[in-house]
Amino acid sequence: MTSWLDQLDERGYARTGRLLSPRAAAELAGAFDDDQRYRSRVQMGRYRFGEGDYAYFAYPLPPAVQRLREELYPPLAAVANEWAERLGADDRELWPDDLDSMLARCHAAGQRRPTPLVLRYGEGGYNTLHQDLYGDVAFPLQVVVGLTEPGVDYTGGEFVLTEQRPRSQTRATALPLVRGEGIVFPNNRRPVQGGRGPYQVTHRHGASEVRSGVRVALGIIFHDAR
Repeated sequence: MTSWLDQLDERGYARTGRLLSPRAAAELAGAFDDDQRYRSRVQMGRYRFGEGDYAYFAYPLPPAVQRLREELYPPLAAVANEWAERLGADDRELWPDDLDSMLARCHAAGQRRPTPLVLRYGEGGYNTLHQDLYGDVAFPLQVVVGLTEPGVDYTGGEFVLTEQRPRSQTRATALPLVRGEGIVFPNNRRPVQGGRGPYQVTHRHGASEVRSGVRVALGIIFHDAR
């Protein structure tokens, strides 16, 4: 957790190292067309979200996805609570230590639909900058995991994260998404230490254009949706 917090504070993102084996990544990527796994599908071009497709898993989640959600949440909740305390949050605004308790908070707010998803882009595909909030209860960190290998399965398609600081131009970071590895990032805001104390910066994320091949990624969002 400490190393993640340090990276998130310094860069606005953190690399997790390997989260999925090549076999597990290939299984998730290869099952994208299995409708029984998913509660809904979205064609990005229809809504001007970009070009490509994504699908939200139905409950119960695939075991690998459920495991990642459960294992990643506690250390990220510690980071989220550290951020909240820096910004003066009281105890009622802190996040529970375990995923089930956080999801119970979502369900009490009418957010019961699972949000982990798989995204697939062919040549020319991309994702416009956005935030994945889905309701009043929105956990402030999420993870994207590569399911295909850059430079082998596709070219282009970098993960893009932007940061908007007060009275500054927007900064963009483009990162290759390695198969089986994750990137942790804020889905809305994070605190940054300034000369007069902490202040908030705003983040959005997306994917740059795929120049060739097919890029597939897993998104781990921890809160449920309305």
